[in-house]
Amino acid sequence: MQINLQGKNMELTEAIKGYVLNKETTLGRLLEKAEEAGGEVAVSFEVSKATNHHKSGSVFHADCLINLKGEKFYGSADEEDLYQAIDKVKENLFREITKNKDRRQTLFKRGAASVKKMLKGLSKRNPFTSKY
Repeated sequence: MQINLQGKNMELTEAIKGYVLNKETTLGRLLEKAEEAGGEVAVSFEVSKATNHHKSGSVFHADCLINLKGEKFYGSADEEDLYQAIDKVKENLFREITKNKDRRQTLFKRGAASVKKMLKGLSKRNPFTSKY
């Protein structure tokens, strides 16, 4: 897994780098299976400060783009605290990746059940052409 970390309008300290890498490695548990199957995983994380003159409000911004076997997952957040923004991005990406994984599994199971019905003779519908 390749992780690119970038900071805009602020200096990346070791504490920020460590926190981001810690959060991305928890997401890495989901991404490890894709890597083992021969897929390539690239993570691009950007942390920035919206402007230098604002003192309150949504000052910090975090973006993350994950390329996973040709599929792209994106998450971003604006928060008052940098660490809250990073946590929110991680939660959004986790939800998006698991949702996609569950969707693929559901479609596979639905297709397999349809083929099984056809082979048993319970359905005349051909699951490959969707015709009767």
